[in-house]
Amino acid sequence: MRQAFERRKNLIVKLAKEIPGLEVNNPEGAFYLFPKCSAYFGKSDGERSIHNSTDFAMYLLEKGHVATVGGDAFGSPECFRMSYATSNENIAEAMKRIKETLARLK
Repeated sequence: MRQAFERRKNLIVKLAKEIPGLEVNNPEGAFYLFPKCSAYFGKSDGERSIHNSTDFAMYLLEKGHVATVGGDAFGSPECFRMSYATSNENIAEAMKRIKETLARLK
């Protein structure tokens, strides 16, 4: 099981690093990725504007259909949290949706 989580972590880190504007760390424990998303603060898709990590997480949920959690809840308001406690296929699909959704923001 440990090897499966290591593979999932490596996959989500690799895919997250391919998304412009995200600053990605390499997690050392648990099964969460906690990238910095503040590069998107102040951006808009013409309908919605992102002001903080809560807006960012809600935007991903409502527009990209990917559930994440804003970093405010963890004392890091410039970040958001994603879990990689799921299959490689789900991780790949979620990261594809996130990348496409964030590309709408200008």
